[in-house]
Amino acid sequence: MPSLSFITAGESHGPALTTIVSGLPAELPIDLGFINRHLARRQGGYGRGARQKIESDRAEILSGVRGGVTTGSPLTIQIVNKDSRLEDVEKTPALTKPRPGHADLAGALKYSTTDCRNVLERASARETAARTAAGLVAQLLLREFEIVPFGFVRGMLDAQTDVEPSASALETLTQARDASNVFCPDGDVTEKIIQHIHRAKTEQDTVGGLCEVHVFNVPAGLGSCMQWDLRLDARLAGAVMSIQAFKSVEIGLGKDVAFLPGSKVHDAIQYDAKRAGTPCMGFTRPTNNAGGIEGGMSNGMPIVVRGAMKPISTLLRGMPSVDLKTLEAAHSAYERSDVCALPAASVVMENVVAFEIAKAFLEKFSGDTMRDVRAAFEHYLRMNRSEDSAAGETEHDQSEA
Repeated sequence: MPSLSFITAGESHGPALTTIVSGLPAELPIDLGFINRHLARRQGGYGRGARQKIESDRAEILSGVRGGVTTGSPLTIQIVNKDSRLEDVEKTPALTKPRPGHADLAGALKYSTTDCRNVLERASARETAARTAAGLVAQLLLREFEIVPFGFVRGMLDAQTDVEPSASALETLTQARDASNVFCPDGDVTEKIIQHIHRAKTEQDTVGGLCEVHVFNVPAGLGSCMQWDLRLDARLAGAVMSIQAFKSVEIGLGKDVAFLPGSKVHDAIQYDAKRAGTPCMGFTRPTNNAGGIEGGMSNGMPIVVRGAMKPISTLLRGMPSVDLKTLEAAHSAYERSDVCALPAASVVMENVVAFEIAKAFLEKFSGDTMRDVRAAFEHYLRMNRSEDSAAGETEHDQSEA
C-alpha cells in the first residue's frame, strides 16, 4: 500500500488548480458537497480581497472515483480559476518592484530575472485551494473513524479568545465558529478582530494572527519515535509552516514550556477502564500540555496545533523597495490582495493538519480497501484493551519459558 501523498499543479493566473492524491484505499465514499462547502469557507472571512467575489471554488473529480467511492487509483481534483486574465503574457505587466515580505525578490534572484510575475503567481496563496481540497479528502477518510479536526481563529493583536475546544462541545463550537465573520467561536473577540481588520484597511495596512487546530479521537500510536522524519509533531509542524505567511508553529503549550518547570508541563497519566476500547486505550490525562503528542507519537489525547500568520505582504500603501531593472530606490508594487486572510488560513491549516493525521493513520492501519483499514484499526483497539494486552503478555511469557 503506497503512502498517502498529494501534489498540486497550476498557478493563480492559470485556467485551473489541480491536486492529485495518491495512496487512498478503495471504497472510501467521496462527498463532493462536503468538499465544496469547505472550499467555499476557505474563500470567506472578513478582510478578503476582490478576487474572492470573482472565484467560486468548486471541486471536479477527474479520476480515482467510480459510483461515488474511490477505486484505489490516484484521485485527481480540479478547481477552475475564473480570473485567469494574467495568462495573457503580452497584456500582463511585469513586476519589477518586489514587495517586502513576499517571495518576489528571493524568487527573482533564484530564477535570475527582473520580472517577479511567475514567482508571484505560483507563490500566491491561491494555491492553497488545491491543498485544502486534498485535506478535505483526508477528512472524509478520518470521519469514517470518528476522527474530527476543528480549526478556528484564536485571535490577533490584543484580541484573543480563551475558548478551549472539547469533543463534548464540538457541535456548539462549530456553529459559533461558522456564524463568525472571522471564524472565531467567541462573539466578543470576533467583534474586536473585525475592528482591527477595518482599522488596517483604513490605514492601507494588513494584519495577521493566530490559528489553532484540535483533532479529536486520534488513536494513540500514530507517528514514530524511531526516525526523525516520521515524528508526528515534526510532520505537522512542516505542513503548517508550508502554508503561505505562516512564521511559527506550536504543539500543545508550545513555547510556554520554556518558562515552566517539568512538574507543570508534563501531563500526569491516569487509567479509566470504561474507556479501554476507545482510541485512548483507557489512558487519560487531567491536562493536555503535550498537545496529544509525546516522543513523536500520538498519545490518545486531542492533537493541538497552533500557527502564527504574519500580516499579508502586499500593502495598499506600499513599502520601500528597489526597482530590479534600474536598481534605484522605489516603492513596492501593489497587486490584488487581502487586508487579512487569517480566517481563510484557519481553514487551510485545519486541512493540512487533517492530511498529515490521515497519512499517519494509513501508515499504521494500511490496506487496499476500507474494509482492510477498518479491520486493522479494530484489531489494534482489541489488542490494546487491558484484558487482551494482559493475555497477550501471559502467552508471550509462557512461550519464552
